[in-house]
Amino acid sequence: MKSSKKKKKKIYIIKQIKQQQIEALKRAAKYRREFLGNVSHELKTPIFNIQGYVHTLLDGAIHDPLVNKKYLHRTSKSIDRLIAIIDDLDALARLESDELKLEKTSWDVLELIKEVFESFEVKSVKKKIELILPKKKKPIMVLADRDQISQVLYNLISNGIKYGKESGYVKATVEHEEEHIMINVKDNGIGIDEKNIPRLFERFYRVDKGRSREEGGTGLGLAIVKHILENHNEKIIVNSKKNSETKFSFSIKKEQ
Repeated sequence: MKSSKKKKKKIYIIKQIKQQQIEALKRAAKYRREFLGNVSHELKTPIFNIQGYVHTLLDGAIHDPLVNKKYLHRTSKSIDRLIAIIDDLDALARLESDELKLEKTSWDVLELIKEVFESFEVKSVKKKIELILPKKKKPIMVLADRDQISQVLYNLISNGIKYGKESGYVKATVEHEEEHIMINVKDNGIGIDEKNIPRLFERFYRVDKGRSREEGGTGLGLAIVKHILENHNEKIIVNSKKNSETKFSFSIKKEQ
């Protein structure tokens, strides 16, 4: 009798495991379909734009000085967008395949934040957004891959400026924990509806699709951020509400 119960229980557990595996395969298949559809959609727009501009120029507009330069400039912008998408896809593929090995070294996180902020000076002035550095002056040494964390900061600050309000700000602060530090990147832009937060780190997911494309975003920046931090065994937290401040906070291990 006991043997029969054990056998039934074992069969039930096997069925449960198989059902879970089937569900996981279905989710993976759905995810692949969505991803391929998104890639196709993202690439089509700049390709069709380039095709339209080139055909117009070949049909005679190349000889019109009022049109040719404008269309060549638009073609160049569409090519830049294609390159950005391909570069981000390549970076994401290498991160997911563990092809990009971590090169953990000791470095000053305040110096890196300053460097990344400086790279956005022209863009922030153009949008009238103030960049506010951490008040701390004494070096804060961490142990991580400097180039990859630089990419994390670059993507988060870029988003802060992209979705920022005119005469607003993007602010970085650093908090100490026992073995880690928390880097916060805060902006007072358009905010994020709470229902969208769980999907923020999905590839090609955009809160404001029209505005993001207008600003030149690929929709892959936060997916790259997530993978870089996961490779470091670190976490990232988002706090935001619609039409309110947005704060991204991520951890880095201190140099012991």
